[in-house]
Amino acid sequence: MPQQPHDGSYDWLYGDQKPSAPPSAPRTPAPAPPSPLPPPNLPPPTRRAATPTGGDPGSRRRWWIRIPVIAVAAWLLFLVVVPFWALRTTSRVDAAPDGDRPADQPGTTYLLVGSDSRAGLTAEQQAEYATGTDGGGNGRTDTIMLLHVGDGPALLLSVPRDSIVDVPGYGSTKINAAYSYGGPQLLVQTVEQNTGIRIDGYVEIGFGGLVNVVDAVGGVEICPAEAISDPDAGLNLQAGCQEADGATALGYSRSRHTYATQDIQRVQAQREVIGSLASRLKSPASILNPFRYLAINKGAASSLTIGDDVSTIDLLRFAQGLNSAMGEGGLNCTVPLKDFSVRWDSERAGQMFDFIIQDATGSIGTLCTPDGLPAK
Repeated sequence: MPQQPHDGSYDWLYGDQKPSAPPSAPRTPAPAPPSPLPPPNLPPPTRRAATPTGGDPGSRRRWWIRIPVIAVAAWLLFLVVVPFWALRTTSRVDAAPDGDRPADQPGTTYLLVGSDSRAGLTAEQQAEYATGTDGGGNGRTDTIMLLHVGDGPALLLSVPRDSIVDVPGYGSTKINAAYSYGGPQLLVQTVEQNTGIRIDGYVEIGFGGLVNVVDAVGGVEICPAEAISDPDAGLNLQAGCQEADGATALGYSRSRHTYATQDIQRVQAQREVIGSLASRLKSPASILNPFRYLAINKGAASSLTIGDDVSTIDLLRFAQGLNSAMGEGGLNCTVPLKDFSVRWDSERAGQMFDFIIQDATGSIGTLCTPDGLPAK
């Protein structure tokens, strides 16, 4: 019997014959996604600009900072190395005498000697400076000074070269004869035995050395009270303060025949030149100008003779002491004299020497006079 199509009329009897879908589980709504946090308040990213060379601009800036640092370091090294180099090329001499010497004393006392050595001068320069030629032997000393530095005022004391003293082994004679007879050692011994002052350092400069150093600093100021015409010293000066080059400063330091007091006036002119030179050496231009700084050191190295025990520090202290002695508050004097015969006044000279030995230069007072004669 053909099957009748199912029209659903008997569903109440047989039920729904369609496969029923399994009951679906209740749907739980998905949690809402969290709200996005607001972005932090950051500056917008910067894009590093490319440099033509592709290098790091920060590194280039650091190099610009390093350049002045390197330059300053090189300059300081130059200031230190040049004096040490000059010291190594400076002539040295054993100036310490044998035998008994004064014991160590407070402060430091240098013996400054200006010799008539023409070392380093050509024949043309000897003619230009009117120095003549070397006479052989140890030569002579036109300048003899003591520089004392310590707790009191710095003291620069001139010893006239014609001073009559006892020279060991040669009797009573002029003090500069000690240098001619026995060089630096005998001169140091003579000074020590006649003064009781221990010499801690020896510094000698020749004619050429003075010219070189004065020219290196650009000249010095001298102030002659009267006009000077001295062919023997190659000198022709007007009265009054004026700039002097090396040759003129040398002649001014050597001249004595035009003065009524001869050597007594000359030692004052020598201190004047040395004081002015020390002042120029201390000026900023002598340090900041590399060419001048190098010329000063080369000039000094080529013309100085120093004791074996003199160090670079000693030379610096020596230069500072010269400047202090010739400056305000310093003492620049001549050994106390009896009269123009340049014989020492034993009482006044002895008192001055004792003050130096004790490093009590502040007590010298009126014992210090420019010409060595008693204060009026």
